[in-house]
Amino acid sequence: MALGSRQGCRWCGRAVLGQPRRRRVPEPAGCSARPYSQGSSASEAAGGAELLEVCWRRLFLRGGAGPLPWSAYLSGRHPGFGPLGAALRANLAAQWWDSALPMREQVFPVDAPLHGPPGALRDAQGLRLLHPETLREALQGYGQSPGGPALDEVLGATGLLRESLLPGVLAQYVSCLELVNKRLPCGLAQIGVCFHSVPESEHSVSGDEQHNKNLTRIGERTTSLLAWFSSPRTAGQWLDYWLRQRLQWWRKFAVGPSNFSSSDFQDEEGRRGFKLHYSFPWGTETIETLKNLGDTELLQLYPGERSKLLGRDGRKNVIPHVLSVNGNLDRGVLAYLFDSLQVLKLHPCLAPLKVALDVGKGPTTELRQVCQGLFNELTENGISVWPGYLETVHVSLEHLYTKYDEMSIPFMVLISDGTLENGVVQLRSRDTTMKEMMHISRLKDFLTKLRPGTSSSTALS
Repeated sequence: MALGSRQGCRWCGRAVLGQPRRRRVPEPAGCSARPYSQGSSASEAAGGAELLEVCWRRLFLRGGAGPLPWSAYLSGRHPGFGPLGAALRANLAAQWWDSALPMREQVFPVDAPLHGPPGALRDAQGLRLLHPETLREALQGYGQSPGGPALDEVLGATGLLRESLLPGVLAQYVSCLELVNKRLPCGLAQIGVCFHSVPESEHSVSGDEQHNKNLTRIGERTTSLLAWFSSPRTAGQWLDYWLRQRLQWWRKFAVGPSNFSSSDFQDEEGRRGFKLHYSFPWGTETIETLKNLGDTELLQLYPGERSKLLGRDGRKNVIPHVLSVNGNLDRGVLAYLFDSLQVLKLHPCLAPLKVALDVGKGPTTELRQVCQGLFNELTENGISVWPGYLETVHVSLEHLYTKYDEMSIPFMVLISDGTLENGVVQLRSRDTTMKEMMHISRLKDFLTKLRPGTSSSTALS
């Protein structure tokens, strides 16, 4: 039976109702086999301890000797994502670019520095860049040596770390306006790292750090921003449009779309906005914020230059309203890891690796040579591959299935002595656990059809 005939959605690989239930696969001693995937109690799911351990063990998340609490990853106070987590975030960012630029003649990608220039920021509040030795000299001379560097002077000469992408994006609005012949609407988009203050007391700390619980430390997050400039007349309609688009986008890759939701709000100035949430076991967390900022930020950034801000709305020249669509991609990664809780079944578009290559019975050297050639062919065609055949410790196939499922790799290819005889390999699907025999010459074309942007009608045919 063909592999594709047993799958429900040909593109995403979600299994149809009535497919055989995934059977529990034993792991070697000391390593549980997907304890979160079936029959997990409410108390286990509530803390996400099993998922946390697996994500750390399979290099989605980093920690020290073990994973940190979820709160550390949510707030950006952690050592960073592991290789698979970083690849997942990169795939998420690539999908964001495709979704944020539906009208490419009107939306332009931009870049801005991580910190603002010194001098003009003397009275600004925020996180600053300062060399430790400079700070030490300033503190030693503060109030003691008239000729030494005053603390205020030193702080005034430092750059300010950005806490939002918005100022850097708005600074390029006038240039953007020229590119579209001053016609509204138009937009600017960027993805970058932002910094924020995090009270140490928000996290679980070790015993030797208890005395530092009240310190404020620096957290960071990977942020996506679409700044959409529209006529004040149509700003409300555009805000509703982007709300629908963004909520639909987050749900697009989800096993449980209903866990992504929205709520409306008004800020202290009465400006309208929406927040998109994900329902984690402990409660909802905001993953994206949409807001109509009006023209306030633009007027503050370009004082006395109103004429430069005017864009065309039909026959009228108007100062646009700014709609901010601001997302936290790091929290998005965590949301999708929780969403894939049953078997870490990440959508194929987001899966860090698409296929794992491994070897079965047969002459080891020859099998690895075949794997190496196939690895080169697939990677040259843009297919990300895990080279499991390089492992020197032999383990059972059941253990390999468990390992690659935990790494959320959609397909595993097994090269054996049969491959040397007739060119046939075994292809196993993560989502259905079905195995199909396929000639090695068909693999590249089959897996190429699974890349983002491929029509669902041709994938898995």
